[in-house]
Amino acid sequence: MVVVIVAGALVLPSTASARPAPATVPAAAPAPTWAPRETAGVHPGVGTVTQGGGSCTSNFVFRGAGGTLYLGQAAHCAGTGQNTETDGCTSSTMPVGTPVTVRGDRGYTATGHMVYSSWVTMQQRAERDPVTCGYNDFALVELPKDAAATTNPTVPFFGGPTGVSTAGLPEGAQTFTYGNSPVRGGAAALRPKAGVSAGDIASGWEHQVYTVTPGVPGDSGSAFLDASGRAIGLLSTLNLAPLPVSNGVVDLAKVLAYANLHSGLGPVGLVDGTAPFTPTPPGVPLQDVAPPAGPPVA
Repeated sequence: MVVVIVAGALVLPSTASARPAPATVPAAAPAPTWAPRETAGVHPGVGTVTQGGGSCTSNFVFRGAGGTLYLGQAAHCAGTGQNTETDGCTSSTMPVGTPVTVRGDRGYTATGHMVYSSWVTMQQRAERDPVTCGYNDFALVELPKDAAATTNPTVPFFGGPTGVSTAGLPEGAQTFTYGNSPVRGGAAALRPKAGVSAGDIASGWEHQVYTVTPGVPGDSGSAFLDASGRAIGLLSTLNLAPLPVSNGVVDLAKVLAYANLHSGLGPVGLVDGTAPFTPTPPGVPLQDVAPPAGPPVA
């Protein structure tokens, strides 16, 4: 039996099968001039607070055919039930259109809107596949139009992403991520982490990953890169069994393909980073990004 809890929307008081190929970045509109990585107010890893839901961490920047920019987060960040409610086809959630506060760097704060939620979509479609219901945990927050001037799509510390991985994350593979929970407090909330895969489950919809410190409430949605810097997924759950304190990382290729089939937004694609990927970021102690051995796995 697999026992999971959502990895952690930090809940605040309410104010109101086969692996399809993911979409590439649509080219119908000119690409924006990205803000410099060093001074960007919006980037992967900034915090999001969903009205009526909780506080989470963004994963990647996405772009639509008309040039609209989105931040990715976990769908359960808009959940209104208990943290043990992980089935997106039955769990209660805020609706599409819900305001989301983006808490960026250097004092940047703006209000976006959740324009896609896998949970809302699956419930509207009466999705019946239990694997899809249990592991499709992805949402898109549309950024205000003026956010482009202060946005950079590069993953903090590691650089990239360098595209979307469609190869899964086999046992023993390295992965790289970050946490940015307000539980940690202060300027050091955003911290790099490395991990090691304990293998894929649910027909590749989820990768079980050990990191030196597992995700804490507020880290939900954090991006995960593979050893080539490709976007592999986002933090969804903290698994209690059969692999205690492993991170449940939902597969980005699968959840993005589902979104592109059913969101009604038109094609949405991942935006690559403006800086190359490195597993050893300059200025970061090597022990901070050394993947853990993890417990024995079958």
